[in-house]
Amino acid sequence: MQLSLLDSAEQPPNAENRVTELRLLLEHHNRRYYQLDTPEISDSEYDALFRELLGLEEQCPELITPESPTQRVGEAPTSRFRAVAHGLPMLSLENAFNDEEIKSKLDARIKKELGLPDSVVMSYMCEPKMDGLAVELVYERGVLTVASTRGDGVTGEDVTQNIRTIRALPLRLTSEGVPDLLEIRGEVFLSLDAFQKINQVREENGEPSFANPRNAAAGSLRQLDPRITARRPLSIYCYAPGRVEGALFSSQYEFLNAVSRWGLPVNPMARRVDGVDGVVAYYHEMQEIRESLPYEIDGTVIKVDSFQLQRELGEKSRAPLWAIACKFPPRQAETQIEDILLSVGRTGVITPVAQLKPVEISGVTVSRATLHNWDEMAAKDIRIGDTVVVERAGDVIPAIVRVVEERRNGSERAVLPPQNCPECGSAVVRITDEVAIRCIGISCPPQIREAIKHFASRGAMDIEGLGDKVVEQLLSLGLVRTVADLYRLTKDDFMRFERMGDKLASNLLSALNVSKNCDLGRYIFALGIRHVGERTAKSLAQAYGSLANLEKATVEELTSVRDIGATVAQSIVTFFNNPDNRAVIKQLRECGVDPAVVAKTVGGRLSGKNFVFTGALTRFTRDYARKQVEDQGGNVVGSVSRKTNYVVAGDEAGSKLIKARELGITVLGEDEFLNLLEAH
Repeated sequence: MQLSLLDSAEQPPNAENRVTELRLLLEHHNRRYYQLDTPEISDSEYDALFRELLGLEEQCPELITPESPTQRVGEAPTSRFRAVAHGLPMLSLENAFNDEEIKSKLDARIKKELGLPDSVVMSYMCEPKMDGLAVELVYERGVLTVASTRGDGVTGEDVTQNIRTIRALPLRLTSEGVPDLLEIRGEVFLSLDAFQKINQVREENGEPSFANPRNAAAGSLRQLDPRITARRPLSIYCYAPGRVEGALFSSQYEFLNAVSRWGLPVNPMARRVDGVDGVVAYYHEMQEIRESLPYEIDGTVIKVDSFQLQRELGEKSRAPLWAIACKFPPRQAETQIEDILLSVGRTGVITPVAQLKPVEISGVTVSRATLHNWDEMAAKDIRIGDTVVVERAGDVIPAIVRVVEERRNGSERAVLPPQNCPECGSAVVRITDEVAIRCIGISCPPQIREAIKHFASRGAMDIEGLGDKVVEQLLSLGLVRTVADLYRLTKDDFMRFERMGDKLASNLLSALNVSKNCDLGRYIFALGIRHVGERTAKSLAQAYGSLANLEKATVEELTSVRDIGATVAQSIVTFFNNPDNRAVIKQLRECGVDPAVVAKTVGGRLSGKNFVFTGALTRFTRDYARKQVEDQGGNVVGSVSRKTNYVVAGDEAGSKLIKARELGITVLGEDEFLNLLEAH
């Protein structure tokens, strides 16, 4: 063996063998302690083994490997997380909120899609729905190489160094049968005990407490310095595969058993059940034991167990048809409304917000709750001084459920809709068929502030460093009135800020310059067009190819684009017809913000054609097929109907192929599909 720093005579005898032995021992005891909750040795004995390994590696640095337990901590801070594309999209789940929705949205729908009679008993995999942060881990030949956050489902952030600090997670899979490539999804979370200890330390240090375990976990995982993450005892449970090469699984149950054997942590509460009655029973069981669990859950996740059936069912939009999240009823508490404040949003909507006497719900102190609009307030007859029932909708967003009228004493005061904006004094309007009251003042400070924050946000122009505090100072100094003004800022402008250094000012200018090259979808989203979210913005970018084309689109043309209805189309046309908006876009172009043209798909050769893919595809991936179809203007849908033009069938195609033949829909093999693409 060649030594890089030590002469062979200086290496302790059998050092290499002992290092290997210690690593295996430490990984074994990590699993016993963090996953199985059955430690075999004391903490001091574990520490002694760790120190011995650390000493040998310091003495023989050529023996250090990335997967060593000593390498979980200690990387230098990174300046920014790099983007990581997921091999397969990390989809979101449709929600159900009660027994009947579980039956209709899951079991009945699945049997209908598969063409199965109601009497068939399906096999489902049930798991607690962890309240944490979704990540994807990539193991190559058994070694952890990349870990990333879910992000937008297609692209996440590289958090590999931070994930490596989770002691329950093996850096190398050592059992037999480990595939050459294993992409596995998991949920990073903090136990309730760890959460309380972290907040206790933060309070002692004069730092603000985390609002809830999920926020604390997310904040810990996205630390630029992994040494900070290492001080926060994160946990993880793995739950689903991405791409896998070198191993085959027939079911979710088989997959979870396999990854557990390889050392990956799997929630011990996961269970396979037969039939929808078993699913409902599991849902109620988890709800009953929820308070006794050492971590937060907000429901259960139910999946069709068979991978073959999962492939047949496919997905719609960004959610699979073979899985569902069954959410628990929200937790509630009583408190009093101390005041009703008026908040002005980015689009001028004035929202009443209840200022509450602080109350704890699910371990979180709630002091405000949105009242949505005056119609909602009138329907619930909400007044200042009322005692109300408050819930955390989805266990996150505070909302007022009802007024406790029997607690009224006559001192309560109703709040009438405003005639003028509380921020700028401009007149307010209420558009026909809308419940919202809007400020129409073009110079309304909150609208400008929120528009700039939205423009700079991660899903939009992603201008690093342009956070709330910077935006507030830009406005207070009168440096910006529109988003175009951002690109006219100079270093001297930033140096007028409090606590602004030369380097930070340079970084902000650099981030602004980099943002000029964002893709068209992000730019369209950044403009803040009403009803246009990130997904719709991407569809518009693919359909029109440039902002100039989109600006000229009619309502009729827009409604031909996938996911664009009449309301959204009218909103887009109204936005571009506004002379103030056109002026800002012109100014942005003059400042060099004009995203590159992308391939236009409206009017493509497959325009209006609907494709369904079923069975196991061997010549290409579904992602490749979807991109090819959408690049030529077609649509990929999840189920077969009379509106389907083509069904592309791979190996072991099932009910979708049968239904296509019954309806007389053209069925293509993989080669025929490729020939169709080439012909076009």
